[in-house]
Amino acid sequence: MQYTHEELAEAKRQIDSLLHKLRETHASLSAKETADRLKPQITLAARRIDALEVANALIERELACCNDAV
Repeated sequence: MQYTHEELAEAKRQIDSLLHKLRETHASLSAKETADRLKPQITLAARRIDALEVANALIERELACCNDAV
């Protein structure tokens, strides 16, 4: 499926925003005194951060290809 440069750029902006919020959430959860009880939520946040970083890298690669083709 082909996406326009604008669609990819908007997706990247949204992912960047989500990553920022998730990193803050992860740090906040990890800093709590009850962090041991919050381990599943901390793990979920970390896995989501990893997945969104992969998606972001793929979008960046696609944007670079689009820019090279122009």
